[in-house]
Amino acid sequence: MQRGLHQEAQRKRLTAPRIALIGLVLVGSASWLLWNRSQGGQAAIDYDSLGNSYDQPIQAVHEMESGSSIAFLSESDPQPELKIKERFYNFGVLGPTDIVTRAFVIAYSGDGPLTIRRVYTTCGCTSADITSAHIPPRKVAIVSLHLDAGFYDVRGQTVRRGLIIENNDRKRSSMEIWDQATVHN
Repeated sequence: MQRGLHQEAQRKRLTAPRIALIGLVLVGSASWLLWNRSQGGQAAIDYDSLGNSYDQPIQAVHEMESGSSIAFLSESDPQPELKIKERFYNFGVLGPTDIVTRAFVIAYSGDGPLTIRRVYTTCGCTSADITSAHIPPRKVAIVSLHLDAGFYDVRGQTVRRGLIIENNDRKRSSMEIWDQATVHN
């Protein structure tokens, strides 16, 4: 009887490989759900892995003055389509003098030429570099978004900052990427 109970207990016991597999499935499922939720209705980005565009780099700085109007293509011409897979990132908890960077992918899937006309940030503590202001079809540009937690004294606060990208996509002429961080004392 004792031996039968011992064998039954061994069959029910989770082994380390089983626990690891269950953990991977749970983490993978949670990651997929969070990624899917962050899409905000955006289609998946499909581009050639060698398709990064480095034509005319553009730098975003903090400016809130209005710029000139966007030159759209004629409605009868092929139209550009701008896609950003990830439009929000939480840096988590930062030190009061930390400077952090996050890369975002801007993809172009339309047929007409896509031009980023202007990029600016909502705060002087945030800046960004974009690898190209002109993105050819099926290519991408990379945005390096920088947050300087020590730019202002925001210790003990959670801050949310944005990057605004003005472009010639009629449906999405202004796209935003937001970041967030909690700055500890």
